Order: sequence, then C-alpha cells, then structure tokens
Amino acid sequence: MSTATAQKVARTPMSAGFNRLWTAAIASNLADGVGRTAVPLIATTLTRDPALIAGLSAVTFLPWLLFGIPAGMLLDRVDRRIAMAVANSLRFAVAALLAVLISTDALTIWLLYGCVLLFGLGETVFDNATTTVVPSLVTRDQLDRANGRMQSAEIVVQNFIATPIAGFLFAAAIVLPVWLTGGGFLIAGLLALTIPAAAASAYRKGAAVDGEAAQDRPTFSAVVSFLVHHCFLRTMIILTSITASALAFAQGSVVLLLLQTFSVPAALIGVVTAAVGVGALVGALISSRLVERFGRGRVMFCSMLVSGAGVLCVGVTGNVIFAISSYAVGAFGVAVWNVPWGALRQAIVPNDMLGRAMGIVRTIGWGLTPIATVLGGFVARIDLRLPFVIGGIVVVALTLIAVRLLLSAGTHVPATETATEGTGS
Repeated sequence: MSTATAQKVARTPMSAGFNRLWTAAIASNLADGVGRTAVPLIATTLTRDPALIAGLSAVTFLPWLLFGIPAGMLLDRVDRRIAMAVANSLRFAVAALLAVLISTDALTIWLLYGCVLLFGLGETVFDNATTTVVPSLVTRDQLDRANGRMQSAEIVVQNFIATPIAGFLFAAAIVLPVWLTGGGFLIAGLLALTIPAAAASAYRKGAAVDGEAAQDRPTFSAVVSFLVHHCFLRTMIILTSITASALAFAQGSVVLLLLQTFSVPAALIGVVTAAVGVGALVGALISSRLVERFGRGRVMFCSMLVSGAGVLCVGVTGNVIFAISSYAVGAFGVAVWNVPWGALRQAIVPNDMLGRAMGIVRTIGWGLTPIATVLGGFVARIDLRLPFVIGGIVVVALTLIAVRLLLSAGTHVPATETATEGTGS
C-alpha cells in the first residue's frame, strides 16, 4: 500500500455502528473504573491482609478461567447485542446487592469475593462481545485505529474520570461508588442494543435461511485446531499469557503498596491511578501511528520491554514520585502493546470463530492471572515491593528471549480487505 493510500485510509471516518459500540464501551468503562477502585478500598475496611486484598484481584479474573470458553461459545451462537445487555443487567443487579449489604452493615470479605466473582462473570460476556463485534464494524485497515480508540476511551474514562471520582465518593460514603458502578453497567447494556444487528450477528455469511440451520458454522474442535496449528498465534498466546501473569503477580497488592509503603491517602488513590493512566493514554493514542511508522513487530517488542522495565523500577525505588512515574511508563508499554496485538488477533481469526477463539485466548491468558495474583499477594507479605521486582524481571527476560518472534509480527497479517460487512448504521 502506498503512503498516499495509507493516509487516505487513516482519514476515513469510523462507521456509525462502531461509534455506537464505542459509546456503550465508554459507559461500561465508567462502571468498571469506579468499581475497580472502590472494591479494593472497600476491602481495606474489612481486612489489611495483603493476600486477601490480592485475592480480590485474582477473583476478578477467575471467571475467565471458568467461563471464558463458554462465553465465547455463546457469542458465536447468539445476537451479541442481547448478550451484552443481559450481561450488564446481571452486573447492575450485583452492584445493587452489594450496595444493600454495605448499607445494612452485613458485608464480609467473603461476600465481597462473591460479588466480585459475579461482576467478572458478566465481564466475560460483555468484553468478549465488544472485541468480537469490532471487526464487523470497521475495515481491516482501520483495526489498529479502532482498537486504539477503544483503549483510549477505556483509559480516559477509567483513569481520569471514573477512578478519581470513585476515590472521592468512597471518602464521602462507601456505598456511593457502588451505586454509580451499577448505573454505568445498566446504561452500557441498553446502549449495546443500538449496535447494528448485522454486525452483532456471529454468522453474516452462510447464515440460516428460511428456518434452515447454517451449514458453515465451524465446530469448537475446528476453532481449537485453528489456534493450535497456527504456529505464530499459538506461540504468541503462550508468551502473552505468561507476561500477563507476571504483571498480575506484580500488581495484586498495589493498593497496599500505595497506602502503606508510599503513605498515599485513601482519597488520593484515584488521583495516583489517574497519574499512572497518563502513560497508558499516551500509549493508546500513539500506538497505531507507531505501527505505521516503525512496523508492528518492532512496536510490539519495544512496548513489552518498556512495560517490564517500568514495573521493575517501581519495585526498586523508595521515592513515591519515581515509583508513580515508572508505573506510568509501564502502563505506556502495556497500552502500546494492546493495540497491535488486539488488531492482529482480529485480523487472523475468522469472524465465525472469533468469539470462541477469544474465549480460549482469554481463558488461557487471564485464567492464569488469579493464580499469579494470589502468589504475588503472599510474596507481598515479605515486602510489598518484591512482587514488582520479580514481575518486572520476568517480563524483561521473556521479551529478550522472544525477540525474533515479536519482530516477525508484521508478517502474519492476512491480505488487507477494503471493507467488511455490517459497517453501516
């Protein structure tokens, strides 16, 4: 593709359908951001045990281990709009229950664990559906831009809007951020229903006609076979799963690290998170441009290296400003990585198996996260900085070991398509 053509594609506006999905994602991210800040803070009123606090982060990802694949199977069979609406209605109901438990002083750490588990169950459906719908709403040339916009919105809403608000609301009344979380989930579920029906369907090609069943639906074993026999994709899934586990290992007790080691007031936890989010936002905004300029492989290699180095530096410093800055650098690396890696998966995996494929990928990657997070919590009992040191070293080492694999990423994107179905409103 020539430079002129690339520039023309870059200026092409996103479809109305994508903008509707983006709006629904913004509302859901608002709820996620408030909830993910409020829940650990609520937990600190029930216990100060680092292992139990880290366990909450572990339970957040546990549903991906238990329900990631079933959620993917569901999304390859049903209207993804309806699935998103039902999933977020469930999360709204759980938030309402949690608010009642807090208001009646009946909440225990174990009931909080149960609520977080149910939140995660809804997340497996909503987030997986969001990812699988994107390729049906944009052209293949727009995948990096679309993923960049989705991630930028997530970072802005969660870190600069939701998270600081959650900290201040928590300081005012513990129950307030919980009600805001539930409201955000409900609105996001309703907005998901406005996505174009054609794009939300798993089977646009070869779909059922006149009541007859579709004939081209790939079986689950075919999806597994596709992932297993695609050498590059298989190896990348393993690499990213271990990397994600190392990062989760490091960050499981970050709230206690900020509160106890760096003496950050509880009301300012959201502000600190927002400061870290600056790095992530910059990474998400410029990632697609970096891919265009330097190539997908180089960007993925450098971003993984930067993320590991940033996490490592958090663990070796006693200065709060340097720690937050290093954390922001690590977040920058993660954000840059997520955009090309997400676009690469969407480009390689066919739409009619994308839901199940993403379920498998996230089950493997995020399914290991609870184990890593809990282990990190126990290590944090020794020293709250130690998980960051170990996690950062692991990520840096993995990056250097996989340098050839990462640099080859740009050669595995299928031929560019000029358009996809379902891009209209």
